[in-house]
Amino acid sequence: MGGSRAETRTGGRPASTGVIPGDFALSVGRPDRPAPPGWRWIALTDVARLESGHTPSRRHPEYWGGEVPWIGIKDATENHGRVLADTLQHTNKLGIANSSARILPANTVCLSRTASVGYVVVMGRPMATSQDFVNWVCSEALDHRFLKYVLVAERSAFLRFASGTTHQTIYFPEVKAFYLCLPPLAEQRAIAYILGTLDDKIELNRKMSETLEAMAWALFKSWFVDFDPVRAKMDGRDPGLPKEIADLFPSRMVESELGEIPEGWEAGILGDVAEHPRRGIQPDEVAPDTPYIALEHMPKQCIALSEWGTADGLESNKFQFKKGEILFGKLRPYFHKVGVAPTDGVCSTDIVVVAPCSKEWLGVVLGHVSSGAFIEYTNAGSTGTKMPRTSWHDMARYPIALPPEPLAVTFTRLLQPSVERIVAGIHESHALATLRDTLLPKLISGELCVEDAERVLEGVA
Repeated sequence: MGGSRAETRTGGRPASTGVIPGDFALSVGRPDRPAPPGWRWIALTDVARLESGHTPSRRHPEYWGGEVPWIGIKDATENHGRVLADTLQHTNKLGIANSSARILPANTVCLSRTASVGYVVVMGRPMATSQDFVNWVCSEALDHRFLKYVLVAERSAFLRFASGTTHQTIYFPEVKAFYLCLPPLAEQRAIAYILGTLDDKIELNRKMSETLEAMAWALFKSWFVDFDPVRAKMDGRDPGLPKEIADLFPSRMVESELGEIPEGWEAGILGDVAEHPRRGIQPDEVAPDTPYIALEHMPKQCIALSEWGTADGLESNKFQFKKGEILFGKLRPYFHKVGVAPTDGVCSTDIVVVAPCSKEWLGVVLGHVSSGAFIEYTNAGSTGTKMPRTSWHDMARYPIALPPEPLAVTFTRLLQPSVERIVAGIHESHALATLRDTLLPKLISGELCVEDAERVLEGVA
């Protein structure tokens, strides 16, 4: 395709003739802003094929499930700025054939244009998208990674490009009129490499955390849910543990009000080993740069929370939490949002702060609060019509099998290095993201040259 005009595959109304400048390197219409030396303002459709998306009919279940990943809004909101290896939902060739959806190639850049405007993802392999996205298949004149970073940097500008009363939407006449401030291809690639190096380190930390978490959850389930070491001993098998740990498990199961539990364990409740420290605080008592966690900062079942905001502008009372305490969303459907706080801070009163009665019980408490069984328990016991909620009073009554303290201590001791590595990775990723977000607008606008950015990068490479 080279630098020749790429065919646009959307149909509908023609491009807008108005001009709405973006913040750095994107505009609706050609702006008056001059391009940096050696760069040029060019219609995005001259260097990339614009594609729309579509949703196969939900009334035909045979259109769903299969080999074609299908990008929906949730895929984008949960993976902003990342390359998608897979999606939450899949369609198939039948669904594609009976809809306006199209299978687009790997490296297609996708922008959410409605519902949640301004989220950007890149296809890691051939995929289709919903109609909530506009997609660009880049020509040889445009590095897809450079386009991704421009769109990420312009996120606040997209609200200026959008219109609508109930839902903000960027309509196709504006999208077709996008102009991009484009450097030579070699410079595009150099900019993408610098920013990508930082993102790669962040992604590596994320994958490390996922691996460590999976190992921790598997061990918790084996010891405290399935009682594998006990059952191995009962069957005359080797538990596969060091002797000093294997000796902490009995060789018999006994009946209890919870059903069968290991001999020497007790039928108890979560409140026996955890508490809810009530540390309310007024907004005027909180420093503006204090870490602040709301429900939107909390992902599903993670050992440590990786996102937070700041307390600047708080208007209502909050709870204080300490590093290492567990935060649990108390509003349905947020019961699954749980994690260990990686720092001291304040949180929404829609969050329950859970602290082990002693640090030795952190692993057992975290394992139970993060379990699917606990989520079902809080769902079943929630009260209220519009916004059902749970409370610490109800959470504390959750029945659990309490192991002898030496086993709880051992599990926490084994878990702690993983928690510390995850938290260290989170803080490193925040520092890397801050550096990336500082370099991003300067690089894609030409304010900072590649050579200067490379010198900055040497300190973290």
